[in-house]
Amino acid sequence: MKNLNLFFILILLLSLGSCRSDSESPAEITVDNTIKTGKISGRVMSQNGNKSIGGASVFTFDEKYKIYYTTSDSNGNFTLEAPVGNHTIHIQTGNGSNFRTEISATVKDNETLSLNASQTKLNQVAKIAYIKGNYDKIEDIIQNLGYNATEITNADLANITTIAQYDIIFLNCGSRNYNSNQSLYPAIDANLAVFVANGGSIYASDWDVAYLVGGTDNTTSCSLPGGFVPDTKLCSTNTGSSGIIPATVNSAGLSTALGFNTLNIDFDLGSWQKITNYDPTYWEVLVKETSSNNALMIRTNHFTATGIPATPIGNAPNTTFTTVCITLPGNIQISLSVPTAAVPYLVALGATVGPCSGSTNSGYIYYTSFHNHATGNIGNAGVILQYVILNL
Repeated sequence: MKNLNLFFILILLLSLGSCRSDSESPAEITVDNTIKTGKISGRVMSQNGNKSIGGASVFTFDEKYKIYYTTSDSNGNFTLEAPVGNHTIHIQTGNGSNFRTEISATVKDNETLSLNASQTKLNQVAKIAYIKGNYDKIEDIIQNLGYNATEITNADLANITTIAQYDIIFLNCGSRNYNSNQSLYPAIDANLAVFVANGGSIYASDWDVAYLVGGTDNTTSCSLPGGFVPDTKLCSTNTGSSGIIPATVNSAGLSTALGFNTLNIDFDLGSWQKITNYDPTYWEVLVKETSSNNALMIRTNHFTATGIPATPIGNAPNTTFTTVCITLPGNIQISLSVPTAAVPYLVALGATVGPCSGSTNSGYIYYTSFHNHATGNIGNAGVILQYVILNL
């Protein structure tokens, strides 16, 4: 009986082998895992086409939400490898919440599609406001890029309903006028805390550090009354003297976007604000003095405070985009704004909701000890300030 069973097994194996065609041989079965790609090229420009924009994120996704990503060089030029097919090409600065553009494009196998200048202009999504200053005119730089900003006052800063409609507020040096508006500042301090804690971003220059850490028109010592940034995080005193200071760009991302990493900053007025102490875990130094390593330009998105009410800020409540953190090969993390409908698929691939660093809901605070007046002698600092505008 045992031999008979072996005979039937042998017959069965022979019959299975005789049913397989030559074309089905395991050695000849192959799976094509090659993804056909083409290229998208172009030059990222400001809204009015006057300024090329370096350091912009350019990306798209395939049908499985794999990201294809590159950045523009200091002249705004980029070449993106992308999968064949119809895609939306995204161009963004910062995390994409304030400036972004979407382009429909058809990518063909092994071909390069060149986008024209009208397609690659970076659009303003944010609502921007500024306080007029005595020494600075950031609004001129904004306008020179082709973007719009609304002038508001210190009385407006004291009204949370007014400032909550904006995404970004620029505080020009000399705008504080503390003695004329002293009664407003408790409300201003509280409102700026609410604004930043809920995603609004602020830029302040020179003397206007007093909006951040307290003081009158400027700050003369550490731990002064007022402000909304904790005193342990920053101290600045008006002890700088006029002259040219050699500086170094301390951020790789900023240096790539600008195309240079050293510059001379003209402090054309005396008594400018020197950053005398800061918490390096709270602030990122973007520009520093070459000789002393003293910080000249810092930013943070780590602002938190207890008891801050949840308040809708700017365009965020109306947008169909969400900020996510995506990890690229090489463990490089990037914060981007993506269509909200895509978020579950990206999370399934390992993305996380919110920015890659900083507090989840915090906006950015940028501070420069140097001025931003568009008509002044600020040299290369001018393009640094263009970067600030586009990356808040």
